[in-house]
Amino acid sequence: MDQNLFNDICLRQLTLSGVHEGETVVVLTRGGERAEYADAFLWAAQQLGAATYHMRLPSPASASGAWAVGDSGLGNIPRAVDALKGVDMVVDCTFLLFSKEQFAIQEAGTRILTAVEPPELLARLMPTKELRERVEIGAELLAKASTMRITSPAGTDVTYRLGVYPTLSEYGYTDTPGRWDHWPAAFVFTGGADDGVDGKIVLSPGDVLLPFNTYVQTPVEITIEEGFIRDIRGGAGSSGLDADLLRSYIESFHDPRGYGMSHVGWGLDERAHWHGLTQFPGGMGMELRSFYGNVMFSIGPNNELGGPNDTACHFDIPMRGNSLYLDDELIVDAGELTVPEMRPAAKR
Repeated sequence: MDQNLFNDICLRQLTLSGVHEGETVVVLTRGGERAEYADAFLWAAQQLGAATYHMRLPSPASASGAWAVGDSGLGNIPRAVDALKGVDMVVDCTFLLFSKEQFAIQEAGTRILTAVEPPELLARLMPTKELRERVEIGAELLAKASTMRITSPAGTDVTYRLGVYPTLSEYGYTDTPGRWDHWPAAFVFTGGADDGVDGKIVLSPGDVLLPFNTYVQTPVEITIEEGFIRDIRGGAGSSGLDADLLRSYIESFHDPRGYGMSHVGWGLDERAHWHGLTQFPGGMGMELRSFYGNVMFSIGPNNELGGPNDTACHFDIPMRGNSLYLDDELIVDAGELTVPEMRPAAKR
């Protein structure tokens, strides 16, 4: 993307995020990654009258090849953490999520926006106030529920006992002190009780495995008891390849908490494409987490919600064509939202 166009969309983003004169905005990067993001956000913050600077961390000393969440690069730099606690907003171009440093920065009142997806995707999925309203309606419904049940034609039937952890929403910008969001995003989620998820999930071809950034090719049957995955196997008539890959990846962390069930919810952005991985293979898959009517469950850490599981092993798995019930009320019907206020205007 042309740098001037990138500057303009970052200006629109920071305007939505309420940046104004008298505030201080820090852009955080790591190594040589996303230098053009830093340039664009620094320019945008200046246009809005904010003081701004770029904090660049060194590249990781080594890479395991796995997407190990929770390593912020700030763990041994407490003065950098203190500096970020002292500003109004951090634009995170590194992915701080699940790290204790991010939680500490938020607790100090600093709002954080993660931006790591390709610029073209950021432009196409620019957040809007209307989308925020629809996401927040979904969050209100989810926060009131005590149970969630997910079913599918393939055989999924799993129940989450809710009420232990808060409900969170992502709509792609943040204008509230201490709040984190991710651009782009449009979904709501919570977590089941640590021992309160039971049943079976059957992944079907076309469901999405993140961070593999691939689509499921062969059915996978996942058995869950008391909040933990007890069995992963290929579905009937399947070669079992996807099941083997999923199991092998989790095993590579040598951490039984990697089998824990994490957050769960649904997507609301009708502009997001299910086929997005074919267009932006270099991103983190935020488009797939957000596409309209997907039901997404996650495996691994729940410390984002205040839970005790801080394993580095994390999976997000958006699924197509599933149905989701809150306290026996149908909310997502085979990929279509049933509540008119959560639908875009064209679908009401």
